[in-house]
Amino acid sequence: KLCKVGPPLAQLAGRLLPFVRTTTCPSCRLTQHLSLGLHRSAMSRDLGWRDVTATSHTITLARRLGIDVIHGHGAKGGAYARLAAGRLKSSGSEIAAFYTPHGGSLHYAATSLKGRIFMALERHLAASTDGIIFESDYSSRVYAKHVGRIACPSRVIPNGLLPHEFTEHVATTGASDLLFIGELRRLKGVDLLLEAMASGDRPTPISATIVGDGPDAAKFKALAAALGLDHRVNFPGAMPATKAFPLGRVLVMPSRAESFPYIVLEAAAAVGGIPEIVAGTDTELVPAEDVAALRRAIIGALAEPAEVHRRAVRLQQSVAERFTVERMTSDILTFYADTRR
Repeated sequence: KLCKVGPPLAQLAGRLLPFVRTTTCPSCRLTQHLSLGLHRSAMSRDLGWRDVTATSHTITLARRLGIDVIHGHGAKGGAYARLAAGRLKSSGSEIAAFYTPHGGSLHYAATSLKGRIFMALERHLAASTDGIIFESDYSSRVYAKHVGRIACPSRVIPNGLLPHEFTEHVATTGASDLLFIGELRRLKGVDLLLEAMASGDRPTPISATIVGDGPDAAKFKALAAALGLDHRVNFPGAMPATKAFPLGRVLVMPSRAESFPYIVLEAAAAVGGIPEIVAGTDTELVPAEDVAALRRAIIGALAEPAEVHRRAVRLQQSVAERFTVERMTSDILTFYADTRR
């Protein structure tokens, strides 16, 4: 029996059963696939009293359902999973706790107050971890640098996609030149995209659709207005990536830091620092926080759409060969089994 806590991995639902999630995700359609059900528990972005109640809820669920493996994703999910497993182990349970970092706390500067607090918590919880699954070599390196030596078994298992996700999306009439999909917070670099759009001269103004929501949404909208872009930039809010893809012609991901984001895999499957995803292809990356380089790449892509499409097809073929849900789930289950022997 498996208990998963944290951000969605819906692709696993039909394969890793039974499956329990503690999340605020509204995807109730998953319930029909989950023999142990889907259970929600409120959690906050920052540290707070809800962390206590969420951990208590996780302990109660794991005990009532007889969970053998509890796997936490992200800093919060990872904390709940390991704290719950530790409590259950103290009462004689043989439950195993697994953890997958997803950036989050690892993106804080190690010298900042929040960075010091989160790294101290990560080091404290490391002793309660039976195994760590990283979705990229990058995440593994960042974890080792910020948290320290990985004492428990660990494995890098990249994210995967399902066959039906490899479908080309055609831009709708009136689609924007550029498309951004993601959480609206500083780390994602929406401000860099807006600055790149506003700088320099171009006969035809560049338009953009920025899909998503987040803590810095109001700041980005204000910046767009301040740069005189409010008539060229649309903020439609959050929506599924498959619905968002037709709203733009070129996907732009100006993030200051990333590990192994699903949106890049999804974009590559839809023909569209992600070196591990584009490795072995002729898809080029732009240095982080380099507005001038970002603008050059944008203008170049808009000027040669046919060549951009050909590169995207080659990237799609590479992703389809390397990053599948079948391979991902098989590797995860094998790691569970190997670690629990």
